[in-house]
Amino acid sequence: MERVYKQMKRAGGTSIALGVILIVSGITLGVLNIVVGGKLLKSRKEILF
Repeated sequence: MERVYKQMKRAGGTSIALGVILIVSGITLGVLNIVVGGKLLKSRKEILF
């Protein structure tokens, strides 16, 4: 029974760590996306067709 609790503890810790990593990477990518979009909007006047 103790073995099951240890496995559950590891699985829970891994899930929390993975969740934190995904949240941080999502926020980072979102900020980068906003910055790139702003640069594109700023430079759209320089585009010639």
